[in-house]
Amino acid sequence: MSGCICWICKVCREESKQLPSNLTLEEVLGWAQSLENLMATKYGPVVYAAYLKMEHSDENIKFWMACETYKKIASRRGRISRAKKLYKIYIQPQSPREINIDSTTREAIIGNIQEPTQTCFEEAQKIVYMHMEMDSYPRFLKSEMYQKLLKTTQSKNS
Repeated sequence: MSGCICWICKVCREESKQLPSNLTLEEVLGWAQSLENLMATKYGPVVYAAYLKMEHSDENIKFWMACETYKKIASRRGRISRAKKLYKIYIQPQSPREINIDSTTREAIIGNIQEPTQTCFEEAQKIVYMHMEMDSYPRFLKSEMYQKLLKTTQSKNS
C-alpha cells in the first residue's frame, strides 16, 4: 500500500465524489460498529491504513496484515524466511517500523525465530490489534477522513 490511494485522497480533498461503485453506506456505517467489522470488509482496512499513514502510525496495521499473510504460509522454508523479515522490520529494537510490544512477547518471538510456527507472532498481533482498537480506531471514527467518506456515501445513496 505504498503511495497515495487516489479515491481516498480525492474524497478527503473533496475534489471528487468518485468512490468505488461497490462501496456502500452500509459498509462505511458498519466500520463504526467495531474494529473487527472494519477489518472484515473489502475497503475498511485500506481506508484505515491510509488514515494511519497520514497519522504516521501505520506500522500496526501493516504488521497485523503481514501476520495474516504469514499464517497462511504452508512451507517451513517460506515461514522461516518471512518470520525473519517480520522480525527485522517490526520486532527488532530500533527497526524501521518497530511495533510497541512488551519485552516478554519480544523475547518469545526471538526464541521462536529459528523454528517459527504459524502462531509465533500471534501474541504480538493481539497486542497490536488492541493498540489499534483502543487508540487509533476511535480517532479514525472522529477523523475528517471518515466523516467525509460517510457524507460522500450518504449523498451517493440518496
